Amino acid sequence: MSKHLDRGMTQLRSDLVKQFGIVEQMMSLSVRSLVERRSDLAVSVIDTDDEVDAKDIQIEEDCLKLLALHQPVAEDLRWLVTVVKINGDLERMADLACNIAERSISLDLFPLFRVPENVSKMVGTTIGMVRSALDSFLEHDADLARKVILADDEVDRLNVEMIQEIERRMREDPESVEPSLHCFSAIRHLERIADMATHVAEETVYLVSGDIVRHRRGETES
Repeated sequence: MSKHLDRGMTQLRSDLVKQFGIVEQMMSLSVRSLVERRSDLAVSVIDTDDEVDAKDIQIEEDCLKLLALHQPVAEDLRWLVTVVKINGDLERMADLACNIAERSISLDLFPLFRVPENVSKMVGTTIGMVRSALDSFLEHDADLARKVILADDEVDRLNVEMIQEIERRMREDPESVEPSLHCFSAIRHLERIADMATHVAEETVYLVSGDIVRHRRGETES
């Protein structure tokens, strides 16, 4: 590996970690805004999105420059391609956090509406998945990545439970339909963030072992 390529990849790693930190904070604040009815936090999340978008473009451009200038092969090539994919996943997570924040602002009009209690549990599991997914990539830990993939089942289970609860509320109280739909949308965005974490983990498994595990959920335990 040339010194220039080595330095470029080290800088990319650092930039990716910083981007993750910003996105993780956006996710946490967006859910706090939803649960605590803090519109100020929601606005802060939405205002941060431009920073994430700019960093997303910079990281992608830096990856492409390294690919063009140094023409890396084997593991270095796979690493750079994976960075491009993970960078895109982080940007989409930020967009989803903004969507949750927007739904939170909409729910401010319905102060009596209760967000399902399991949202906090779903948030904890999802953020844990995102952290572990990035750690698995940075540490080349395929076993940790596989644990992230399996954890998505728990998020899916909680998602189904809360959607069923929201549907029950709408049947019992027609006046709760509008806020219920806002809450339903926020929960779906959270579930999509977990899907993004799963995708990062799948890309890590490919990076480390060369195995393509997408669409093979049942085989990740082997």
